[in-house]
Amino acid sequence: MKLNKLFLLGLVLLLASAVSAQDLISANELKQNLKNPNYIIVNAAANQKVFIRGAIDLPHGTLCTDEPIRNIIKSPEEMAAELGNHGISADKTIVVYDEGSTKYAGRMYWMLKYLGAPNVKMLDGNITGWKATRGPIGTASKGSKTTFTANVDANQLATMAEVKKAVNNPSYVIVDARTPEEYAGTAETELARPGHVPSAVNVNYETLVDGKSLLKSNEALTSMFESKGITKDKTVIVYCETSVRAGVIYLALKGLGYPNVKVYDGAYLEWQSVDSNEIG
Repeated sequence: MKLNKLFLLGLVLLLASAVSAQDLISANELKQNLKNPNYIIVNAAANQKVFIRGAIDLPHGTLCTDEPIRNIIKSPEEMAAELGNHGISADKTIVVYDEGSTKYAGRMYWMLKYLGAPNVKMLDGNITGWKATRGPIGTASKGSKTTFTANVDANQLATMAEVKKAVNNPSYVIVDARTPEEYAGTAETELARPGHVPSAVNVNYETLVDGKSLLKSNEALTSMFESKGITKDKTVIVYCETSVRAGVIYLALKGLGYPNVKVYDGAYLEWQSVDSNEIG
């Protein structure tokens, strides 16, 4: 009997570890914290009409600019000011979600981690999962203006110079989060030079989630990444066209314990705009 109890305890701890390995929060757990003053819920998708009750509406694009590259992040000072104006403080647990694609929530998650926010989570399933559990919905909340204190973690951001260093470098792996067609350069596009960063491997961000917008299990994700040569001993740089889709892969890798993961914010849009950069 004692051995059975120890086995069950070990199993519970193992399952808890698997869940906590990701910066995810379930719809049921969020329901329990809807009135928790230490929680802030942020909608990261644009043009939404229905919100999780009490959520602050802050589409990810609010923190971005189109100069010099489309959809690149603003300066840390500008982003911090925007977050503070919307009532978002780095001292709180910030839960981000989107309309179900996960890409906008992933983008917001990465931006907040880059700004040094210590407690950021993505709602597993996003608004799709919330509605499935009959979570309360309503209009967006207008948060009281506050101060967001940025503590920038530059290790979360890769520059084009570092990406150049990473090409064909065995200590790095570059991950392209776009569709296989975009990666191959066969998709219809307005890009002048379709293709991918040389030596990059392709992991379509959509393959990380199931049909209910829930992130796949740690075991499935680990198998997926390792089959592409994405291992913990390497520095991982993730990008897409504008690095909106890159955030989901960033979140998954960080949750699996990968120590060195970065997002190339200039993304393929910047890479292909420089004539001297080779295209894969």
